[in-house]
Amino acid sequence: MGLSNSSTGKKVSNSLNDFSNFDFTVAIAGNPNVGKSTIFNGLTGLNQHTGNWTGKTVENAAGICIHNNQKFLLVDIPGTYSLMADSEEEKIARDYIDSNKANATVVIVDATLLERNLNLVFQIMNLTNNVIVCVNLLDEAKKKGISIDLDKLSLLLGVPVVGTIARKKKTLNHLINTIADVCNKKIEPMPNIIDIDNTLLGNTETKTDSSNIETKNQEKIFLDKVFERAHEIVAEVVTVKDENYNERDKKIDRILTSKKFGIPIMILFFCLIFWITIVGANYPSELLSAFFTNIGPYIRGFFVYIQTPSWLVSLLFDGIYKTVTWIVSVMLPPMAIFFPLFTLLEDLGYLPRIAFNLDKCFKKCCSSGKQALTMCMGFGCNAAGVVGCRIISSKRERLIAILTNNFVPCNGRFPFLITIATIFFTSAAHAGESLKSSLIATFIVFIIVCIGIGFTFLVSYILSKTILKGATDCTLLELPPYRKPQIGKILVHSLLDRTLFVLGRALSVAVPAGILIWILSNVQIANISILTYIANFFDPFAKLMGLDGYILTAFLLGLPANEIVLPIILMCYTGAGSLIDTSSIQSLFEILSANGWTIITAINVMLFSLLHFPCSTTLLTIKNETKSWKWTAIAFLIPTVIGIVMCMMVNLIYHIIL
Repeated sequence: MGLSNSSTGKKVSNSLNDFSNFDFTVAIAGNPNVGKSTIFNGLTGLNQHTGNWTGKTVENAAGICIHNNQKFLLVDIPGTYSLMADSEEEKIARDYIDSNKANATVVIVDATLLERNLNLVFQIMNLTNNVIVCVNLLDEAKKKGISIDLDKLSLLLGVPVVGTIARKKKTLNHLINTIADVCNKKIEPMPNIIDIDNTLLGNTETKTDSSNIETKNQEKIFLDKVFERAHEIVAEVVTVKDENYNERDKKIDRILTSKKFGIPIMILFFCLIFWITIVGANYPSELLSAFFTNIGPYIRGFFVYIQTPSWLVSLLFDGIYKTVTWIVSVMLPPMAIFFPLFTLLEDLGYLPRIAFNLDKCFKKCCSSGKQALTMCMGFGCNAAGVVGCRIISSKRERLIAILTNNFVPCNGRFPFLITIATIFFTSAAHAGESLKSSLIATFIVFIIVCIGIGFTFLVSYILSKTILKGATDCTLLELPPYRKPQIGKILVHSLLDRTLFVLGRALSVAVPAGILIWILSNVQIANISILTYIANFFDPFAKLMGLDGYILTAFLLGLPANEIVLPIILMCYTGAGSLIDTSSIQSLFEILSANGWTIITAINVMLFSLLHFPCSTTLLTIKNETKSWKWTAIAFLIPTVIGIVMCMMVNLIYHIIL
């Protein structure tokens, strides 16, 4: 008996009111990093992202699983360690479980950390019946010499217990069978045999006043009982061959999270990723560019052959085709290299160590240590980083994290930064020193990233001392075990979910942007294009920043997506809204150099790319998260003002020195 998955699934709101189209509803709960979303994906066929940081899922996600002609709605609620605190994910999880909308609740636990995970199991058992405990990661437990008596665990808990290996889909058959039996009343709920007072969890109203001393005392008493009972159960059901099974991870962590080596190793990893990306992206970029250049005349010839008006040929070919192909040839290779490498660090379990290393820095800035996690998420996408700020329970600290997330370059800006560094440090003009120049380019990109992180700390501190004063909350950071990376899954996730998604987003705005730039370039007033009028208007101010009017105009027109800023700059320089041959890095170098670019121009462009306003997607996300246009405007102004001031200072110092 197997399971068949529907490919349909949807993000759903926290209320999930209408279940009339489904036979049963099943909640999937658990701590972060126990494989909860992986099991959810395996049962539903969805591709929810499984990250190694706490609070990855901060909304309920739902998917359909069809089993024995019955339709099950599976609800993946946020990963949480407890139902008793006030962070966003804990509130969502608690409210949904307490609503009793689910016919069964599956609690996923880590076989290697059973004692700690039982805390959440007990809390959920005291809120709802029909609980199923799924002991996942049995393969990891076996490697560490840990064996669990699942039958005895079921007897002691009084609920069905199922063992799984989430990565192996066939192991989920027993789980879905058990879910079906519980939902169809073939397995009746057993009496709650856990001797723990459930009054605190049973009344969610008592948790609204977190400052109430009596409530805090009740919580402490409850948790003491939970941990005591969990310890007793684990002592009876868990057998460990080697008590030092976790010694390898501890030894690695002593190095990777040490005060002496932690941050230097982190820096080395990022430098290595940047260098591999910079060096590796050159060759596929040139091949793609040459391909698009060679087929370009045939495409133009086709339009002419079907007697397309000349202005429309220019619009389609010079305005749209060249913009789209430039983005594909220049932006795709860096993303296709950077994202798998970054995802590899994530899959290994190293990203939480980065957050751990930066935790004290954020505490010194009087902000939440969880901001380190949302900052890491911002490297992928600033909008995702903003949404991830929901894991921070304090509204003050959540706002600080939201307002500063844009200071780390997202996946849309990384290819831009890498391309600029490559153009000016690995061009044909430096071909004799390719290794040296690529290392220099890597160093420059790394310095730019460090500047962004530095401003994250600085602005967080200033905000915490001015408009967002307040006490810092305690933060729990988990270091998940190191795991063997799933290379196939990394490639699929990084290339399909990240690279192609970002590329698709860039292309979706590149088409209208190409049309707009073509119109601005070709519509003339007194023999001068509208684009030139706009650029001339901004030029005096841009010169103070070490830029020019066209560069500043490109950043403004690139508000929909950072990926199209450089194509807009190049289109502006051509004077007719058309890109010329960019079949090599050298040709890009010549275009920019011919229009007055120097090393200081490139540095200021990279600085402003790092520090300018968020893209429109991020701004809309900020508005949705804060429910305030005021904070959205502040999120726009803070990096923009800093970017302008920084560029002016760098430009002034450069001209004073030289």
